[in-house]
Amino acid sequence: MDDILNALALFTNFVLLPAAVYGSQLALGALGVTLVYGILRFSNFAHGDTMAFGTMIAILFTWWLQAQGVSLGFLPTALLAIPVAVLVTVGFALLSDRWVYRYHRVKKAPAVVFLICSVGVMFLLNGIVRFVIGPGEQHFVDGERFIFTVAQFREFTGLERGIAFRTSQALTLVSALVIVVALFWFLERSRTGKSMRAYSDNENLALLSGINPERVVLITWVLAAALATVAGVLYGLDKGFRPFTYFQLLLPIFAAAIVGGLGSPLGAIAGGFIVAFSEVLVTYAYRQVLDYLGPEAWEPVGLMQLLSTDYKFAVSFVILVLVLLIRPTGLFGGKSV
Repeated sequence: MDDILNALALFTNFVLLPAAVYGSQLALGALGVTLVYGILRFSNFAHGDTMAFGTMIAILFTWWLQAQGVSLGFLPTALLAIPVAVLVTVGFALLSDRWVYRYHRVKKAPAVVFLICSVGVMFLLNGIVRFVIGPGEQHFVDGERFIFTVAQFREFTGLERGIAFRTSQALTLVSALVIVVALFWFLERSRTGKSMRAYSDNENLALLSGINPERVVLITWVLAAALATVAGVLYGLDKGFRPFTYFQLLLPIFAAAIVGGLGSPLGAIAGGFIVAFSEVLVTYAYRQVLDYLGPEAWEPVGLMQLLSTDYKFAVSFVILVLVLLIRPTGLFGGKSV
């Protein structure tokens, strides 16, 4: 029985818990992508670097707060910086819409024009972030790092293997749950949310109903930028911050949005967890788990790993290609890509 519990502890510590946290981060990022696609009708390739920009603002403000001696004890000081980062990122998103996207929206330009514009915004954001904070890795976590450590878990349970639960992981899971519930309430119950859904379903009919399109566009950018910032900060707290990593995150985020169905918020959440668990399950080395579950005299050969962790983004790419080939509208029947 102890062998099974040790195997379960290993699997939880290195697969279930990290995948759930990573899935929450991808789900928040994919929600921003699917809102822009569902309402503004284009794929926003700048979303990953918007996450990096928002995280950079949070890091800079966190460092300033830490220099002033401000601390939240066992919670990261970055939590105080998130509102400031959201405001700055929302401001940049609204300026981008005003100076870049609005002209083409008035001209009724095709979606590919908006996509190309978003690539330009992506490179602009990438350059700003690298120039301001540099291309290297940055850490901005302070306070208590663990709710409980592997050693504490082992001492409490008496098992050989343990589970570590970090503060950043708990924050990600709780924040994702609260944000998703609040977002769905807003979209389903509020008058503005209903206007956004009506505009997404039928733009012409929504305009005839008296819905202000500019207000819908503004709220969409506000929500997308806020989601990108929170997702980026939570990812940075959990795994560290490097600008290029956020550029790479664009692939799994889009994979998550497309798997669930572009334009479907529920699909974005489901897609985030599908992609996250797929990446972690395929790249985990199962040798130690199989050591506990196999016969006593049996020893696995090698790491028992399907793919190296260097290829984890390849998993997202394969999932993306398969969904586009088999079911372009995604699992929840979003808009076809």
